[in-house]
Amino acid sequence: MGAMSRDAVMLAHRPVGRMGFGAMQLPGPGVFGPPRDRDEALAVLRRAVTAGVNHIDTAQFYGPDVANDLIHEALHPYPDELVLVSKVGAARDQDGHWVGAQRPEQLRAGVEANLRSLELDQVPVVNLRRHPDSDVPFAEQLEAMAALRDEGLIGGIGLSNVGVDAYHLARSRIEVACVQNAYNLADRSDQDVFDACSTDGVPYVPFFPLGSAFGAANPVLGSPAVNETAHRLGVTPAQVALAWLLHQAPTVLLIPGTASLGHLEENLAAADLTLDQAALDRIG
Repeated sequence: MGAMSRDAVMLAHRPVGRMGFGAMQLPGPGVFGPPRDRDEALAVLRRAVTAGVNHIDTAQFYGPDVANDLIHEALHPYPDELVLVSKVGAARDQDGHWVGAQRPEQLRAGVEANLRSLELDQVPVVNLRRHPDSDVPFAEQLEAMAALRDEGLIGGIGLSNVGVDAYHLARSRIEVACVQNAYNLADRSDQDVFDACSTDGVPYVPFFPLGSAFGAANPVLGSPAVNETAHRLGVTPAQVALAWLLHQAPTVLLIPGTASLGHLEENLAAADLTLDQAALDRIG
């Protein structure tokens, strides 16, 4: 069970392995519509869990509705140790564009939709995805999330797309279960939030851990330093990039996503890769 080979991290008071799985790539292109291969998507989810993954990240707006429906079909009734994490604060229009859903009543509706589609009495963790152009005060959103938690509809409150000021504000109001922001070896613009989470012992979940899922040029997997290190160690560039993230702090939780069984196995194996000092020096 390589995915669990490193020390578990507490996520909303539940232990999870550091190598999780992100469901964002299970729907069709652009995270919209049905999967290219439904049977393989279901097989990927089942294989992840049998391999020891007990942290799956999803959202009702992945698809929309597609990722959660696949998770339910593949895994329900869920293993007791499985921690499903969803997020609210966004939606999709009929053309697949991402739109904000930031008002307190929309956050509640999003949680209720997750409860129905996943067939849960409580979503273990729900991330509040802050929209950069939101006109809803962050404090109002935190209050709405706290009410959902107090009602027992969600177990823990996470944050996504937040800056360091919002992070500290949230920490003064609620217990922050985790932070999910963009961070990888080619994009460290979130270093201040990363460092704050590390200091506070709050799990940090980098999205796009291998670079953006959109667009052809990938600054992570295309990095000469990453490719040279992968060649020297006899592993793949993706494994180097994931192992680098795990090395950054003991509270980093990874959720690389894929709709391919082969890529899933590659990602899971990265949990057992320890980069030597030469690799760390080369990557920087």
